[in-house]
Amino acid sequence: MDLFSAAGEQDRAAAAPLAERLRPERLVDVVGQPRLAGPDGILSRMAAARRVRSLVLFGPPGSGKTTLARALAQEAGLAYVPLSAVESGVADVRRLVDGARQRWAQEGRGTLVFLDEIHRFNRAQQDVLLPHVEDGTVVLVGATAENPWVSLNAALLSRCLALEVAPLAPADVVQVLERAMARRREWMPGASATPAALAQIADRAGGDARLALTLLEWACLALPGGVDVGPALDALWGEVPHYHDRGGDRHFDRASALIKSVRGSDPDAALFWFGQMLAGGEDPRFIARRLMILAAEDVGLADPWALVMAAAAHQALEAVGMPEARIPLAEALIYLALAPKSASVVAALTSLDRAIAEHGDAPVPDALRDVSFRPDVRGRPGRTGYQYPHDAPGHFLPTAHLPPGVRGTPFYVPSDQGAEPSVSRRLAEWSRARREALDESPPSP
Repeated sequence: MDLFSAAGEQDRAAAAPLAERLRPERLVDVVGQPRLAGPDGILSRMAAARRVRSLVLFGPPGSGKTTLARALAQEAGLAYVPLSAVESGVADVRRLVDGARQRWAQEGRGTLVFLDEIHRFNRAQQDVLLPHVEDGTVVLVGATAENPWVSLNAALLSRCLALEVAPLAPADVVQVLERAMARRREWMPGASATPAALAQIADRAGGDARLALTLLEWACLALPGGVDVGPALDALWGEVPHYHDRGGDRHFDRASALIKSVRGSDPDAALFWFGQMLAGGEDPRFIARRLMILAAEDVGLADPWALVMAAAAHQALEAVGMPEARIPLAEALIYLALAPKSASVVAALTSLDRAIAEHGDAPVPDALRDVSFRPDVRGRPGRTGYQYPHDAPGHFLPTAHLPPGVRGTPFYVPSDQGAEPSVSRRLAEWSRARREALDESPPSP
């Protein structure tokens, strides 16, 4: 490297983002991952024994996957070669493997290939890696924010150890920010931030240390007089990206949080996850569909209007679009969260499935069969015996409508919530009348 190249490299390093400049170089300095990088962590033991095996590190953005790979390579004495699945192809992998073979021959040491966004490699590209991972030519460390058991080739996964990189807790992110402030002379002499401001940044970053450091750097640039909580710091939040993946784990995790918040009758939590999903680019039609399912599954007959509200919100979304449809969607969301809850319809369907499995071929009783029947060539008589309920007092007759083998165990059992107690009383009276008419004993609880 000549003098000009060295100067250019120094300038590039000085202009790098704060998260890159302050990246830890040792496993022991990695925050929030004691199971992996602590004194007894699995990566620490691999590095100490110099017996590193191929890995897949999966976890959310900013949790330390790249940092762990770099520190592991350095402490284990391996050459570190980064590769991006977004930019690389089969030819790049083959060149890298050739370089790894030469390194073994000339330097007597292995190569750790860090493949970021490994889930973006297609099946054929992943297959190219298999023999070289299996014979130890390279140590592969793949990183992904996706579920590796869904997004990766099973053959590649069988040759790697999948390790979860846990999301960082707010206290972990605060520790990262405090370290950055302790080294502020390296990136912005004179910068200052109050503990309350660091805590607010950590909370806003949502477990993403990279994002937290970016926020800190932005805040110190925008607020040279010192970063403190207040309107100036709040104004920066409008520039912060909202991480969301409409087909990955974050999508399913947030959808699950939304559903469970409504089911748990917590409107504030439901609104929070609703807001996160929309801010991250979630398709509002997905949310509208989930609301209709929630209305039927978790509110059910405790409040029959819940499904009407959810369907109306879906219709409003199709009619007016976003962002205006946020209002009817939020209205339906709050209504469902506040409504009494009942899963009696779901329980009825579960009981029904069992009955169908056991008595799916039970014939229809004669009194219920099609009245348009005419005697067939075998001289079978027409079906008779059906009584019309609307001609009876109260529009009810204690007629048996189920086949004999299926009677006795109710499918639908009303809950004690919302509108269902009145249904329960009415249903109990009807059931008693049917049992008396058929001279049957009541079902055992």
